[in-house]
Amino acid sequence: MKDIFKGELVRLSAFDHKELAKAYTVWTRDSELTRLFDGGASVLHSAKAGADFFEKMVKDGSPADHFFSIRKLDDNRLLGDINLDVINEWGSRDAFVGLGIGNREDWGKGYGTDAMKIILRFAFTELNLRRVTLTVFEYNPRAIRSYEKVGFRHEGRMRGGLLRDGKRWDMLYMGILAEDWKEINHD
Repeated sequence: MKDIFKGELVRLSAFDHKELAKAYTVWTRDSELTRLFDGGASVLHSAKAGADFFEKMVKDGSPADHFFSIRKLDDNRLLGDINLDVINEWGSRDAFVGLGIGNREDWGKGYGTDAMKIILRFAFTELNLRRVTLTVFEYNPRAIRSYEKVGFRHEGRMRGGLLRDGKRWDMLYMGILAEDWKEINHD
């Protein structure tokens, strides 16, 4: 048996809203990061406001929402977070996934790809989901390549769905089915 929450570079751990809020207070000083995470305006929040937000999100969320912190394997350092929001656990068995690696120095090192592999393993082997979907802005090619590496396929786009710096950008929809994941991960 394999530790389902451990990958090659990272592991998923319990979501600590206070720890994550402190980290986000630092990470979101980088407006490029906030523009990759969210289509809304970049804003700054205090650690307390962040902790209140994350605590409310977890408390008010459904039991079908799964929140994790992403930690580096070798030193246990907090790298970011990942969440899986199951839409219909008993019917269609679909979920949306969201992922963020906070510190710019950690981007492009495979941590996000490894975390996504772990959450997909959890989604398809533990939760028995049928599909996992995500959205990504077309101006984030690094994330798009990462998602393609783990098996996500392009499924659609919302043309001109986001206005940034006076230019319209598309919102891309990507998905992976359980059978696609099993074909790639036949171990």
